[in-house]
Amino acid sequence: MSPLMPTLFTRRKLITAYQNSPSISTSMTFTFVLLIFLTLPFLTLTATQASLCRTSCGNIPINYPFGIDDGCGSPYFKNLLVCSGLSKLELRTPSGRYPVKSISYSDPHILVTDPFMWNCQDGDDFRATRPFSLDTSTHLSLSSQNDYLFFNCSEQNVIIEPKPVFCERFPERCDSSCDSSSYLCRHLPECALALRTSSCCSYYPKATESLRLMLKYCASYTSVYWRNTGENQPDDQVPEYGIRVNFDIPVTTRCLQCQDTSKGGGMCGFDTSTQNFLCLCDRGNVTTYCKDHSISQHRRNSVIAGN
Repeated sequence: MSPLMPTLFTRRKLITAYQNSPSISTSMTFTFVLLIFLTLPFLTLTATQASLCRTSCGNIPINYPFGIDDGCGSPYFKNLLVCSGLSKLELRTPSGRYPVKSISYSDPHILVTDPFMWNCQDGDDFRATRPFSLDTSTHLSLSSQNDYLFFNCSEQNVIIEPKPVFCERFPERCDSSCDSSSYLCRHLPECALALRTSSCCSYYPKATESLRLMLKYCASYTSVYWRNTGENQPDDQVPEYGIRVNFDIPVTTRCLQCQDTSKGGGMCGFDTSTQNFLCLCDRGNVTTYCKDHSISQHRRNSVIAGN
């Protein structure tokens, strides 16, 4: 009989068949039943980890170091990205989940949107918002290419001044002022005339607490990132709404060997129990690379299940 033949039967049928057999003692029946319950999940696992790792969510490619299935990618990025049943990709942070617009691997960054931030359609009507934050223990960081615009801030609690003039007069307080002469405030992307009666100033909070404090005294805010429009002209940029989040790609010798097509072209992943590196291959998972024949006999024992 094939070792996978028990999967053709239900557990109840197997148990009933052996319980009704007069040639099998009660103790042997109990042992067999226990064995079936313990081994059946492994007998039904026929897909390798490599086939369980999705490589896209909607039209957004999912490559190393990210993974949207457990055991895929780098453990440092575990559970950061979530792909819903509608192929909607979201970034998970301490402040919530945010739709992902795109991911760049050549210039490592993620572009996300925050539905709670101000947008052109809001005009002078400001909705309740929340401060965007990142987990500082991850390999993610806010890009310096982001600009933050704050609206209708209290002049009693926030220093709102034209930055060039203010910084010249008070250089030691320059970083704490909100620039009322900001180019972006005067030229709001996509809707220059959206604000009719509201004030605007630009400020870059260096920490989440600074952002929370600003929102305590401002009606709302939005984030604008500067998108490069040409590879040959890095200074040619246009402003767009969204948040640019940079990420580091942890490169190791084992991962490079695993991905090497001459060594089998596997996918870098990790053991879900130990978080140790695994090379995910079509025929199973190994700790080195797919064509390492010296450990081929251990491949089936390393298979782990994803989400």
